[in-house]
Amino acid sequence: MDEKKISIAIDGPGGAGKSTLAKKLAERLGCVYVDTGAIYRTVGLYVRRREVSPSDAEAVERLLPSLDISLAYVDGKQRMYANGEDVTDFLRTPEMSMYASAVSALPCVRAFLLESQRSLARRYSVIMDGRDIGTVVLPDADVKIFLTADERERARRRWLELREKGGEDTFEQVLADLKKRDAADSSRAVAPLAAAEDAVTLDTTELDLDESLEAMLAIIDGKLNK
Repeated sequence: MDEKKISIAIDGPGGAGKSTLAKKLAERLGCVYVDTGAIYRTVGLYVRRREVSPSDAEAVERLLPSLDISLAYVDGKQRMYANGEDVTDFLRTPEMSMYASAVSALPCVRAFLLESQRSLARRYSVIMDGRDIGTVVLPDADVKIFLTADERERARRRWLELREKGGEDTFEQVLADLKKRDAADSSRAVAPLAAAEDAVTLDTTELDLDESLEAMLAIIDGKLNK
């Protein structure tokens, strides 16, 4: 995979395991992993810190020229920077999930980030995960996978992840937040959450991490070696 640039798009709702599995795939395949959700969360955090409503398109658009987003890989993990500050540890909260969902619905934000995401795919072999990678960001990706799972299972995974980081939300709160995020992402006017027509859908409800990884590797192998 070191000559021809390969692009793999992984889409799906929150809690489906996109980030975890994409990271492992990148390690196995020698690709650069791009967590686009973290990029939108960085915009959301910047908007939150400036006390601007994430649904106020004009106010958010005025902020964007003053925001410089960059990413780096430290010990194999993607770190997000806003104007030089490492904000990675502030991004994985239910509040930032909702901010990311709100700002990602704004055309000005999507336009602001679109070219930077595409440029990474031109420079490297990438595995990029998000909600509109196969439909909008990388419509010509070599492999497109739509990763999903039952909403209660997705909420359970997200709840356990938050607990490991010291979060105190109950399972019911996490499930309610997940349902709200699903609804917002699927109904937004710009680039709604949807499987690309040529994506392979993989339901991981009954699969553990290793089984999910092997299933994704089989899909990728099948697509790249036709």
